[in-house]
Parts: sequence; C-alpha cells; structure tokens
Amino acid sequence: MSPLPPVPALERAFEVVAELGALEDHGMTRVGHRRIIPVTGGTITGEFKGVILAGGADWQTVRADGSIEIDGRYSARSHDGELLYIRARGVRSGDPAVLESLLRGDDVAPDDYYFRAALTLESATRPEFESAMYVASYIREAHRVRYVAYRVT
Repeated sequence: MSPLPPVPALERAFEVVAELGALEDHGMTRVGHRRIIPVTGGTITGEFKGVILAGGADWQTVRADGSIEIDGRYSARSHDGELLYIRARGVRSGDPAVLESLLRGDDVAPDDYYFRAALTLESATRPEFESAMYVASYIREAHRVRYVAYRVT
C-alpha cells in the first residue's frame, strides 16, 4: 500500500489590522457589481512586524446572493525597511441581513458570517513566505478589517 500524503495543519503566522477608506461603489460592470475599498494603513504583528502602506485596496465583486468575492492587494514595510506584498483572495458570505449590517458598519459577531481568504505573499528578503501557503480568518469592523494568517503545513 502506498503511503498517504501528510495531513495539513495550521500554524499561526501573523495578524493584520488594515485600516480602510470609504467604500467606492462602481455599480454593475461587465464582471458584476464592483466595489473598491481603499487600504489606508494598518499594522502587521507576528512573524512579520511592520506597517501597512497606504495605496492598496480590496477590489470586491458582489454576487447575486449578496456575498462578496474578496481580492485584496496591499504592501507592508517592516521597521527595518523590508517590504512584503500580500494578495488576499476569498469570500465573505452570510445571511443577507447580516451582510447589510456589515455594510452599514454595525458591530456584528464574527460567528454570524463567513469571511476567509487564501493569501499569497511576496518578499525579496523573506523567501520562506514565498514557499508556503497561507489562509486567513477575518473580522470586519466599521473602518477596518482584522485577520489572523495561518501557514498551511
């Protein structure tokens, strides 16, 4: 009998707090209902410590059921100048009333909706970030998102 592949596990890698600007609603486009949320700053702690740089954004597509396809792209700089590029592709879904509450900026318990993403990391100085897969579990707040990123072992 052939050996089975290893069972993946999750190792906590870092936490992100991303500050967000005002939602830009582009309306219905050829790919669907497009919304863009600027990333204006924030912090990263854990295996990478630094600040989120302004200039990134989350390019969202709102599905017919109200759930959202996430496509976040932004950079961070460590205190000693290292740069890290993060791309987050995922989904936020839940009961339509809960999703509307989140859109209004209401406080909603994280267990009341689903918000997960797969992360791709790029770093010229930290090759270990590029040789692993990461997933994240998010909390949406009125003017920021918080998440914990886990390395898939």
